[in-house]
Amino acid sequence: MSFDEFCRSAAAGAAGPPAGTGLALQALWHDALGDWDRAHACAQEEIGRDGAWVHAYLHRKEGDLDNAAYWYQRANRPVAAGALSQEWEGIVRALIR
Repeated sequence: MSFDEFCRSAAAGAAGPPAGTGLALQALWHDALGDWDRAHACAQEEIGRDGAWVHAYLHRKEGDLDNAAYWYQRANRPVAAGALSQEWEGIVRALIR
């Protein structure tokens, strides 16, 4: 699956994330649809670094910067400071690879 296919899936309002996507990508798919709670639930279920990275992004988006910093540390990633949309795209592209 490409980045564009992933984005088209969310934009089309599909019934769910593309088949075969892991929980971290599922979280970002739900986030693209504005469903922060569902996105957060998926991120919490993903126990690895990918889930921690998405978890950090979601808490940053929420405005809970202390919690976000904790999750960036768990993901072994620097705390992001750029636009949320750029971070979302960067995470999706990294997870699709």
